[in-house]
Amino acid sequence: MTQTQETGATNANVDRAEIAKFDALAGRWWDREGEFKPLHEINPLRLGFIDQHVSLAGKQVIDVGCGGGILSEAMAQRGATVTGIDLGEAPLSVARLHQMESGVEVDYRHASVETMAEERPGEFDVVTCLEMIEHVPDPSSVIQACAKLVKPGGHLFFSTINRNPKSYAFAILGAEYVLRLLPRGTHEYRKFIKPSELSAWCREYGLEFRNQTGLTYNPLTQRYRLTAHDVSVNYMVHVTPTWTGDADS
Repeated sequence: MTQTQETGATNANVDRAEIAKFDALAGRWWDREGEFKPLHEINPLRLGFIDQHVSLAGKQVIDVGCGGGILSEAMAQRGATVTGIDLGEAPLSVARLHQMESGVEVDYRHASVETMAEERPGEFDVVTCLEMIEHVPDPSSVIQACAKLVKPGGHLFFSTINRNPKSYAFAILGAEYVLRLLPRGTHEYRKFIKPSELSAWCREYGLEFRNQTGLTYNPLTQRYRLTAHDVSVNYMVHVTPTWTGDADS
């Protein structure tokens, strides 16, 4: 690990309890029937939403909070040059081991998004930060850093969970306790983020909402689907910088 990476890990916007939680499960990250089964099942939907708005082939992409690399590898398979960053060492170790098996090239780094924003500002065509901002102490800091990383004219994608009684019932009681889709304690209700809050942070850091969609689960069919009209629980957004990089902007 380089000194820069150590600094990024030490001075990070990070909840150590959250890191420990995912470190403990890291060995099962690529088990499609294990604790991360929902991530495997929604990944084609996440990738499809990204594909609707930007062609990944030939793009420089950074996947913030990449975990074990499920999305990172999928984007690399679409022809992107992908950098995956995370503050969990165990998930990154799993990601590197898996890429040895898959042969999919991803540059994995143990670093915070804030550190990467200082090192490589304006270098990425696409920034993805999915299922991550509800796990950090200061999500607005992550939004700000992601805004620094993207090129003028680039694209950013965030996903998180809305905060309301329905999301508590579905994402915590339903998913963790009743259906057991996720381990208990995966989420904390107070850390959920309303679309209005995410939109306000984006505007503060020069980003504009372009598209949003909900992600819903049908317990009868056991299927996930994108539902543009329903962002009451899980949702994804596509945002772009308001600056263009032109000399007169």
